[in-house]
Amino acid sequence: MSGLTRSEKTARCQKAIGYRFRDVKLLETALTHTSGAATPRESNERMEFLGDAVLGLIITDKLYRTFPDLREGPLSIIKGSVVSRRACARIAHTLGLSEFLFLGKGMNAIPESILANAIESVIAAVYLDGGYDPARRFVESVFHDEFEEASRTMDGDNHKSELQTLTQHEGGALKPIYHILDEQGPEHRKCFKVQAQIGERFFRAAWGNTKKAAEQKAAENAVAELAGELPPWPDGD
Repeated sequence: MSGLTRSEKTARCQKAIGYRFRDVKLLETALTHTSGAATPRESNERMEFLGDAVLGLIITDKLYRTFPDLREGPLSIIKGSVVSRRACARIAHTLGLSEFLFLGKGMNAIPESILANAIESVIAAVYLDGGYDPARRFVESVFHDEFEEASRTMDGDNHKSELQTLTQHEGGALKPIYHILDEQGPEHRKCFKVQAQIGERFFRAAWGNTKKAAEQKAAENAVAELAGELPPWPDGD
């Protein structure tokens, strides 16, 4: 679509995202990368800044209302996964935003970072054009699958799934490892001490009356520590 005029691109983009602008100039700015802008003010950098905040608020509000029993740690993990740069880039790709961007000459391959910035800028443009409710409807629509996927493992008790979701958000290459540090008690009533590890980081160990229970508690400790909270099972030392 490189041969399209600016007005043709914005018209097709509005159809692709399912929102019609009253002020199309807002959308045009949201689609303008710094490489394609005549001045810094005409690029989407400022809109990206605003869109990041609007996206965070909308997803946080939805999480707060959807999961009244989840603690701050798990809520933060889901939010981090939903609004991650990787998720934003996927959504921008799905919407076809790369075809509508205004880029400088010579930019053939569009990196994920530019796509992620673009969807945040479009969110800001919708917010500036129509206000919070249209922005909320837009975000909840296009981020629906990401929200559902990130929420699926959070059943309130499966802390190993919480920790796995967090590691995926942080890069995906590292997976939690669980180490049995100690065993005590008779064979039919053994207790196990387990410690979680992610990469080079080790977390507070926890005791459980089965290996699975100890792993769940160790994972819960890790989730809490990663969220900046005190581990709920501190007696593993």
